Amino acid sequence: MTTSQISEARIRTRHVSLVELTVYDNSLPLLSGYLQAYSQKDPAIAQAYDFSFFTRWVRDDHDRMADDLVGANSDVYAFSCYIWNMRLVRKLVAELRERRPEAWIVLGGPQVIRHAETYIPDGDTKVVVCNGEGEQPFYEFLTQLLDEEPDLHRVSTMSFRDPRGKIVSTDPNARLRTLDEIPSPFALGLFDGGGPYTYTTLETNRGCPYNCGFCFWGAATNSKVYSFEEQRVRDDITWIGENSVASVYIADANWGLSPRDIGLSEHMVNCRKRYGFPEQLVITAAKNRPERVAEISEILVRGGVITSQPVSLQTVNEESLRLVDRQNIRSSSYSQLQRTLDEKNISSFIEMIWPMPGETLESFRTGIGTLCRAGANTLTIYPQLLLHNTAMYDRRAEFGIETEPAAEPASEVEVVVATRWVSRADCVEGTWFYYVVQSLFNGRGAYFLGKYLDSQGIQPYEDMFWAATKFWQRHADDHDIARFVAESLSAADNYDLLNIGKVAYLALHSRRAEFDRLLRDFVVRQPWWEDPAARLAHDLDLVARPYIFREPVRTPGVELTEARLLDTGRRDLVIGLPPELAYLPGELGLIPAGQEPAGLRLTHHGRGRMPVPRTRTMHENAGYCHVMIQRLRTLLPECEPLSELPAETLTTA
Repeated sequence: MTTSQISEARIRTRHVSLVELTVYDNSLPLLSGYLQAYSQKDPAIAQAYDFSFFTRWVRDDHDRMADDLVGANSDVYAFSCYIWNMRLVRKLVAELRERRPEAWIVLGGPQVIRHAETYIPDGDTKVVVCNGEGEQPFYEFLTQLLDEEPDLHRVSTMSFRDPRGKIVSTDPNARLRTLDEIPSPFALGLFDGGGPYTYTTLETNRGCPYNCGFCFWGAATNSKVYSFEEQRVRDDITWIGENSVASVYIADANWGLSPRDIGLSEHMVNCRKRYGFPEQLVITAAKNRPERVAEISEILVRGGVITSQPVSLQTVNEESLRLVDRQNIRSSSYSQLQRTLDEKNISSFIEMIWPMPGETLESFRTGIGTLCRAGANTLTIYPQLLLHNTAMYDRRAEFGIETEPAAEPASEVEVVVATRWVSRADCVEGTWFYYVVQSLFNGRGAYFLGKYLDSQGIQPYEDMFWAATKFWQRHADDHDIARFVAESLSAADNYDLLNIGKVAYLALHSRRAEFDRLLRDFVVRQPWWEDPAARLAHDLDLVARPYIFREPVRTPGVELTEARLLDTGRRDLVIGLPPELAYLPGELGLIPAGQEPAGLRLTHHGRGRMPVPRTRTMHENAGYCHVMIQRLRTLLPECEPLSELPAETLTTA
């Protein structure tokens, strides 16, 4: 190839479409910005290529996406591939190969790394897979395309098919140790004028010091953590505030691992005060830094950008922790963090996974009871997913892992439905169990009742939840909430995290009175129902169960049994207590211990909740309800002990 031919090839402008198919609408394409910013450091690339972002919500019309991509007439289409969008990516790639056969397709991301045989079609030499951190390989790939005869063997960390159809994988390049080699796409103005964006990911570092078997983070980065320069991160956060981006997900594996994260959290809050944005922040907290995480949580909660702190426990089963290589994360760190958050009156939710390797149905039930007994605020229990490039994926035969594909048109989610320790039937039972826990503990359907039964040695939490599970299963045709759970498991869509929000929507709003009747139908059939204190605890659950929307207080859907409902206002209820049981609200933590009031005033203030939606469906409100149930402490009613019951109240009783 002559010098003039090379020059002519380089002069022709090529077009690159950087494709991100996201789970949130109006997402800022950070990864695409990284690829463009890094590649354009080379003046030859900046001159020869024109870049554009193609960002779509995975639930948008798929056929229209294909038409728009084809209509872009790009020379290169680069897809970010994840478990939640890979089925859609495959569909779009097939369309492009048929309608734009001369174009190159680059696939990168955790779903395709080291899986080229699966994702490069047979005989196709125009589809390539990036097997690691993408900025350097993508730049090398674009550089090779400037030559008339590109040599992909000279591109690091990449897999492709040679002319004989054989998969070739090149040597991996070293990870970027100085992340600031990637220019900030925020500072370069790559996102200016591209909004409005309502959601963005933000990285301050890459890497994870742990190697949990179910997670890709540590496996992808060989544990070493490298950071962006602090002022660059601060400037990026300022851009987010100035440009009214509402929600930020900090994609660090351990926020709070570094002391500088305290100052960065304060800067996030200061931007919220100055610009009104960001409104919401999601973090994954450091595992072995409880004091620092608690300090950060207080900064972010008081600053109004988070409402609840996740505590990523996953399981309390020691054998499970050993099998997934998580025993190096101290259990004492979780306990200390939980205590500190409680002392600061900060909501938290414990994250669990079902079914983990080594976990049995019995150990899972026992673990849930242990956490309830220890004072957990709420429990968020995720289904176990089998992720590519994790230790669990490599050990799936050893662990006896069986999966089923989720019924989701865009994703390649593989839901674990059995392990060596859990049969398919056990997995279903465990899933039923955690839906019941979601309603009775998180949703406060039987919170005080469960606490009374457990503390008095009458029935442990796990046994009460299990009895309720069996009752729900028998009455799935009679009550909407139990029917929803049965249908969710039958359709295999229980993997959808928003189902947690849907259950909350039903139990705390749209089927509130029916839920009261389901609870009553259950409790009256239990052997401890003859205990007056158990009946009063049930009454307290009926009047103290929170509201998830801002709405008037409702009279319970069943009559109280031991307490007397004396008055109901727009925001509060007044109940009278039987003198011989007046100690119980204090004993159960509804009011300070040691008091024996004549009655209680429970005020459901409604602050921090949106009004009841008049047109939006349960499915449209599931995300909101999911978030609200995780910040449950902020939804609980204020309870005022009454030494005397007002005469006018007694008159209306």
